[in-house]
Amino acid sequence: MFLGTHLQKLDDKGRLILPAKFREELSPGLVLTRGQENCLTLFPATEFEAEHERIQNAPKTNKEARDYQRVFLSAAFADQPDKQGRITVPNILRQYASLDREVAVIGMGNRVEIWDSPTWDNYLVGAQQAFAERENEVIPGVI
Repeated sequence: MFLGTHLQKLDDKGRLILPAKFREELSPGLVLTRGQENCLTLFPATEFEAEHERIQNAPKTNKEARDYQRVFLSAAFADQPDKQGRITVPNILRQYASLDREVAVIGMGNRVEIWDSPTWDNYLVGAQQAFAERENEVIPGVI
């Protein structure tokens, strides 16, 4: 399970050193793609396969489903961490998420999000306030 916030840096070649706690689960392979709110989403390869199957089951006649699939899959890159636990973040994804040097690597349970660090900080200010004030159930049966 991926948990916590880890502040990392991209090197000049666009490589990211994965947090040590994440490396073992990601060592067999991973897929990196676009996420919501202009972050990147990183899946263990097996979890990506399950996600892919879920979105492939959407109706082909639904334009929103097709649009989502196109955006999600067109920038998906499979990778495997090197011996130092580094992955390469392709330029198209660095541009999408406005990644410069400082990044926040966020554990999201079954996946990881990668944010531009200042963007994450700004997002978190509003999200924390909304979280603290939550009155209605957001995730059925949980909160």
